[in-house]
Amino acid sequence: MKAVINMGDPVAKVVGRRTSPAPLVAKTSETQSNRQWRDSGFGPRIRKGVYRYRTYEEADAWLMDRLTRKPGN
Repeated sequence: MKAVINMGDPVAKVVGRRTSPAPLVAKTSETQSNRQWRDSGFGPRIRKGVYRYRTYEEADAWLMDRLTRKPGN
């Protein structure tokens, strides 16, 4: 039996047109607010990098220790 291919059918249908998103621009007030939040001591206190642990429990304990310590330590 031969396969029947109808060449008159459209291959795909267009449901909508994609528009490019608006560019992300930081407002001055947001930048100042973010800077104040960081300077108040609530910013991340964990240095970037690769950390290796033997168990998930050890990793969780280390993370909780870093998140709950006082700023400046």
